[in-house]
Amino acid sequence: MKRTSALLFALSTVAFSASAWATQALLSPAELQAKLSDANVRVIDIRDPKSYAAKHIPGAVNAPYGTWRGPANNPGELPELPKLTSLVQSLGLTPSTHAVVVSSGADATDFGASARVYWTLKVLGLKDLSVLNGGVKAWTTAGLPQNNASVQVAASSFQPQIDTSLVATKEELVARVKSGDAALIDARPAEFFKGDTRHVAASVPGTLQGAVNVEHDKWFAPGTSTFVSTEQAQKVAASSAIDPAKETVSFCNTGHWAATNWFAMSEVLGQKNVKLYAGSMVEWSKDPNGLPMANVPSRPKQLMIDAKFWAERTFK
Repeated sequence: MKRTSALLFALSTVAFSASAWATQALLSPAELQAKLSDANVRVIDIRDPKSYAAKHIPGAVNAPYGTWRGPANNPGELPELPKLTSLVQSLGLTPSTHAVVVSSGADATDFGASARVYWTLKVLGLKDLSVLNGGVKAWTTAGLPQNNASVQVAASSFQPQIDTSLVATKEELVARVKSGDAALIDARPAEFFKGDTRHVAASVPGTLQGAVNVEHDKWFAPGTSTFVSTEQAQKVAASSAIDPAKETVSFCNTGHWAATNWFAMSEVLGQKNVKLYAGSMVEWSKDPNGLPMANVPSRPKQLMIDAKFWAERTFK
């Protein structure tokens, strides 16, 4: 009981201290609309080019989500710095830019794309960042203007550097798992956490040893991609296995759902010691040294999962 009370107090404290900039991390459609006349605001639409070309927020530039991701065999991997540098320069981003990331708003998983791009921009040293809460869907529902005008921006000369305080590496996690001194938060749906299925690019089902499951969609109004208020997020965190006193590492399959949990803990609740493991379970499970895992199913069950993937590929 004492531990629960202490946790609630800690979460209340960080949520209150973060409230001033939690609203900055999440913008409503009306809040973004009021900022569009500011020359320092850059709206980054991460939808596919076809959707963007059909209709987008006035002034928004297009940088599809795939351009922020790693290779097909491990899409969660953070791209090399030269590639990311070229990307952010092409968008005209500088440290003085207020970058607002906009996705489609289809569902909670779609929000993860915005959160992952937001995290990437923060890793690159940008500080003035927001996500449009609810994405283009919320903007459309609000009846706000869109157009299909071509948008061109002047490239910047920004030279980003990786902020390693936000990034958990595989090597670091090997030590963390062994020592047990960090909170490891698995953002995936329970069937992944329990080892009932795996990502198609992963080698073995299961999770990190010592991890707890905090499913990424807990932070949203049911059936939407609208992130809940700070007060509601505080309640979600208090009812979950989140310990703000510990260094925390968020992970999933490929660092997508994990970005939502990172965003919730770091940007909304104001927890200062949260990292994201970008490679996540795809990278971990494929390590040739056979890194320790929990909830690994029996070999027959693994073969059944493999057979299901084969059938889906063959008869789709």
